[in-house]
Amino acid sequence: MNDLIEMRIMAAVRGLLTGRVNEILGNAENAIPLIELGEASCGYAVVPEIVLTNCERTEKERIIRQDVYSLTITLAIPETPESELHCYAYSGAVSRAVYGDPTLGGVADRAVITGKKYIPPTRTNCGEGWGLAITMRITVEGMKE
Repeated sequence: MNDLIEMRIMAAVRGLLTGRVNEILGNAENAIPLIELGEASCGYAVVPEIVLTNCERTEKERIIRQDVYSLTITLAIPETPESELHCYAYSGAVSRAVYGDPTLGGVADRAVITGKKYIPPTRTNCGEGWGLAITMRITVEGMKE
């Protein structure tokens, strides 16, 4: 059953990114490349890397039988003069989307953004782009035995 929960969480996050986050980015004042799911990114879209792992549970979460997951969304933003601006725009759009739907469409009990890491290029104008890593903590009611 946990595999099903994990698959539902991944599908909900992918839907959030390609749905609500892209809607927020589309309404932005500046033209920002949208998020697409696929193999490789280009200048017109950004492809996220989404990693879901089990997380250590607190004593309370063990008692009430909640499963806890850590999810990391990593975006590699191609180098342009606006790359830093795009990095902050993606961060804000993901935050607004998660805060607007903390249950991920009813899949989770609660999803909270626990960290954001902005990764500037080590050398500017050398072909390296910006990066963004967003970490989330997702709690789901576990199976009752």
